[in-house]
Amino acid sequence: MRIFTRERSFYKTFFPLLIVITLQQLASLAVNMVDNLMLGTYTELALSGATIVNQIQHMLQMLISGIAAGVAVLGAQYWGKGEIDPIRRITAIGLKMALGAGVLFFGATQLFPFGVLRLFTSDENVIAEGIKYLRLMCWTYLIFSVSNTLMYSLQSVETAFIGTLMSVSTIIINACLNYLFIYGNLGMPELGITGAAVATLTSRVIELVIITVYILFIDKKLRMKLRHLVSFDLSFFKDFVKISMPLVISGGLWGVAQAAQMAILGHIDATVIAANSIASIIFAICSVIGIASANAASVTIGKTIGSGRLDLVRPYSRTMQAIFVLIGLFSGALLFIFKDMIADLYRVSEETRKLAVNFMIILSITTVGTCYEYPTASGIIAGGGDTKYPAIVENTFMWLFIIPSAALSAFVFHFPPIVTFCFLKVDQILKCIPNAIRCNRYKWVRELTR
Repeated sequence: MRIFTRERSFYKTFFPLLIVITLQQLASLAVNMVDNLMLGTYTELALSGATIVNQIQHMLQMLISGIAAGVAVLGAQYWGKGEIDPIRRITAIGLKMALGAGVLFFGATQLFPFGVLRLFTSDENVIAEGIKYLRLMCWTYLIFSVSNTLMYSLQSVETAFIGTLMSVSTIIINACLNYLFIYGNLGMPELGITGAAVATLTSRVIELVIITVYILFIDKKLRMKLRHLVSFDLSFFKDFVKISMPLVISGGLWGVAQAAQMAILGHIDATVIAANSIASIIFAICSVIGIASANAASVTIGKTIGSGRLDLVRPYSRTMQAIFVLIGLFSGALLFIFKDMIADLYRVSEETRKLAVNFMIILSITTVGTCYEYPTASGIIAGGGDTKYPAIVENTFMWLFIIPSAALSAFVFHFPPIVTFCFLKVDQILKCIPNAIRCNRYKWVRELTR
């Protein structure tokens, strides 16, 4: 049995998408890393405040990603069939659902900022810093909901480079404005954590302008007009809900679970929050190619099924799984090699630095599992039409094992933070087993188009 397919069409579809989406997500993550790094060199308190606010952003991101993934999964199969109009209608439905989620998060954080942040930490000083950041960051929730959904609609038709351009422009603008407003350079006021929020909000606005102009005036595949985006055509609503709702529920619960993880660590002390912030953002950067491979896999499999080439699904699936493992090994090695150098970039206490390094050692191991299990479930299997399986396996592990065991470790047995962190990350290895079994049984292959 051949592991790597000889079909050139696979490599022409998968790798261009993988490269462009990786660059896009790397640039997008770098926006958070710029805030993280610059605030880390400002004060440890500012870093902790921004970290707990970013957990709210992460919750919204997971929810929006579920909605947008529904657009991509359905859109890719219609793209394989050569039908464009359904993709426009599906995008319009996804856009309204995503914006509704953004409005919900915006309202909650505007009305109850203290109560929301209190869920993540009991440290009053960290909450006070976080509220300064949140006052402006909540406006980005509305912008992100729209831009991210539009970006996924373009990915479904194999147009991903605009997302990279959008993200690169964001990081450049964000870094420059951070330099000016956090520290008060070049005659600008020193705003600290508020300056980071100003920079991020400005860059998100420009990001939305870029993607909107492209999709309305430049794109030649979807040929989307404003009337398509604002229309209330519900002819594909049932199809969209059937496919996207498991992903939306899963993404929402996963976002809540990540917030719960932060709350567990955050209620230990501020040192743990800062160490986790350093380790987590670097882990996200190192594993970005593994996460991006899920998007590339979803479009590749969806397009293949939509075009009727079901005979290629098995060899494509085997090839991608092998690629995922290689990506994981590379990413884990990269994180392990540079862990000390990364920690030295931050102006934090020696205790925080040592804890961050230990966290990164654990993540260098679990990232191998992340780069296999996530794109296998959310890329291959979900892209093939079975969106329920990823939702079930992700949340079963998270809510029945990870959260309870970590909570017991932190609050009942009072184990060291490093042990609690292990409990929070071990599922990335464990989920590889059921995902590999499910993927190689091929019961997830489904034609979703009409």
